[in-house]
Amino acid sequence: MERGRKIVKGLVRLLTVFSLLLGCLGWLGSSQIAQAADFNSIAFRSVPVLAVEGTQNLRNPADSSLAEVYGKKIDLNNTNVRAFQKYPGLYPTLARQIITHAPYQKVEDVLDIAGLSEHQKQVLQTHIDHFTVSEVVPAFTEGDDRFNNGIYR
Repeated sequence: MERGRKIVKGLVRLLTVFSLLLGCLGWLGSSQIAQAADFNSIAFRSVPVLAVEGTQNLRNPADSSLAEVYGKKIDLNNTNVRAFQKYPGLYPTLARQIITHAPYQKVEDVLDIAGLSEHQKQVLQTHIDHFTVSEVVPAFTEGDDRFNNGIYR
């Protein structure tokens, strides 16, 4: 009986060492990167989608505004404070005042902000061609996202 236990213990040890070595060899020879599977690829197989005619009308106002204005001019009624960084003298003080006093009916209304110094008005006048005004879109103006959108560089 004692001899049988020693044989079983020896086999278990041998099997354990062999398993560890085999696992280590697998790590050494593998150059593949592990990738997680997308839940949808496992749970939901591809389903054909019926294209709807006239999908251009399904765009929300925020996306429409971005398509027309984004990257071209700063929308004084909807743009985040960080967009003003690319123009010297506007960020952060003047940008914050511009956003605080929005909405504007026309671009020139930005020059009528109460409490602006002559120097600040000159800076705004210098960059006035880079501004535009559009209808306020709540997706851009609700909450504190206009002041701090959480994007840090």
